[in-house]
Amino acid sequence: MGAVRPGVPIAQRPVVRPVAADGESDGPPCPSCGTPNLPGRKFCRRCAAPLKPSEQAEALPWWRTRWPFSRKVRAGSGRLLRGSLIALVIAGLLVAGFLLVPAGRYVVEDVRDKLGGTGEISPTEVSASASTPGHPAKAATDGVTNSYWGAPEVGASLTAAFDKPFRLVGVTVHTGVSKKPEVFRQGARPTRADLLITTEDGKVHEKTMTLADKPGEQTVRTGISDVVSIRFVVRAAAGQEGGRPIALGEIEYFKRT
Repeated sequence: MGAVRPGVPIAQRPVVRPVAADGESDGPPCPSCGTPNLPGRKFCRRCAAPLKPSEQAEALPWWRTRWPFSRKVRAGSGRLLRGSLIALVIAGLLVAGFLLVPAGRYVVEDVRDKLGGTGEISPTEVSASASTPGHPAKAATDGVTNSYWGAPEVGASLTAAFDKPFRLVGVTVHTGVSKKPEVFRQGARPTRADLLITTEDGKVHEKTMTLADKPGEQTVRTGISDVVSIRFVVRAAAGQEGGRPIALGEIEYFKRT
């Protein structure tokens, strides 16, 4: 009997295991292929595209593209440098507007008038182009309203001069022979007047006052710098029957303090 050959080993057949359910089907979709991915993944499980692409930097404002704001500086100093440069630019524009642009200077002075205080200023000299007897020019600046400057006719004027230039912010007048209503209409009173305001450089500014025909103070704002004299010219009046003088009970001038 012949020798028996050893048997050929038979390889084990592979065991097929069921595939586990994909737990990533409920995650956010890939922005490239749309495959769902679990939160926390950085790349898509199918196409390997980034799930959270880096955000693009916002475009710089136009002024950041101009020198000197476009210059790169050391870390930590950029904010301070930019703030300082912006403050210098703003200050330069304000100075230029104040010195070079009349409208800019007017705005600045007008703001100062509103924020600052005011005080009455008395003229050093008062004169009139004409006065009726017993009612001289100085009666219009004596601080009381029961005396008055009497203008004989329309066109007469009262001029106040000042020793130093000042910022005139307003003029207040009291018309008529008295502030008492029952006495007010017993005399003539101006209903319109022009203020001719002369400044130190010789320029004359004109303001028109339309006056209500009633007792009490009436004010016009001016806002004029370097004033040296103010002329009040009567342009229209009421109650002149019988040749009664046109009464200006009091005129007051106010400066910025």
